[in-house]
Amino acid sequence: MNLGFLYALIAFTIWGLFPFYFRLLKVVPPLEVLAHRMVWSLIFVAVALAIRRDVRWLVTALREPGNLVRFGACAGLLSANWGLYIWAVNSGRIVEASLGYFINPLVSVLFGFAFLHERLRPLQWGAIAFAVGGVLWLTWENSALPWISLVLGVTFGAYGLLRKTAKLGPLDGLALEITLLFPAAFFYLLWLAAHGDSHFGSAHAGMQLLLAGAGPVTAVPLLLFAAGARRIPLSTLGIMQYITPTLQLLLGVFAYGEPFGRVQLIGYGAIWIALMLYSAESLWPREAKVEARAHRS
Repeated sequence: MNLGFLYALIAFTIWGLFPFYFRLLKVVPPLEVLAHRMVWSLIFVAVALAIRRDVRWLVTALREPGNLVRFGACAGLLSANWGLYIWAVNSGRIVEASLGYFINPLVSVLFGFAFLHERLRPLQWGAIAFAVGGVLWLTWENSALPWISLVLGVTFGAYGLLRKTAKLGPLDGLALEITLLFPAAFFYLLWLAAHGDSHFGSAHAGMQLLLAGAGPVTAVPLLLFAAGARRIPLSTLGIMQYITPTLQLLLGVFAYGEPFGRVQLIGYGAIWIALMLYSAESLWPREAKVEARAHRS
């Protein structure tokens, strides 16, 4: 339990510090950063799989064509989410990006209702109502839909929905997703190099290390998260996930000076209320079961 908590804490903290890392790569175009992230992630994951000496995931993937279709869709959603996030961070939109990961749990609840026929309880409907109210408020006051937040929340929610019914584990699934993304990313980097537009070849050693480090920086928290998820209750994991957008929000406001005034406070406040309702509803069944066991004993 304690080890699982530590794994999850480290994973969510690394994700929360992503703006700091990708901001260091601001001089590199987001699409090139994304391509490097895919290529170096596959290299890192391939080494991990070689150490494990397990190729069953590849046999499983090739045996059923439906797996390739499903993970191809996962790969597309993941690349869209990664690419938009990198662009948002380096365009001074960290606060708006953090909102996407605040609303992601509520998007997942809606997807569960719409596609998995899961029943929503009153507090969950209340949480969704507050979240919708917060988004509408931000849209009204800014005269524009917070599209970055919505796209990030929806793409990651859809990715989670597809992965929920996948037959491969976290590392195996990530390996297949990145394998499907690798050819396009690799040939794009070759094309940049052939036209003299590659930032990797002309960059100093520190920048090259940062670009190559996007691989382990991507894969390590995913593996830590998977290890933590197996050891701690889902309700605990659900509460801990708010560490990531909270750190991103704090970095955006206090480290990079992004605006966060009355309008944002009201909009985000409504979404925070929604998350408190969602968290309370998630914890309620567990607490009730603990109390029932205590009475029986």
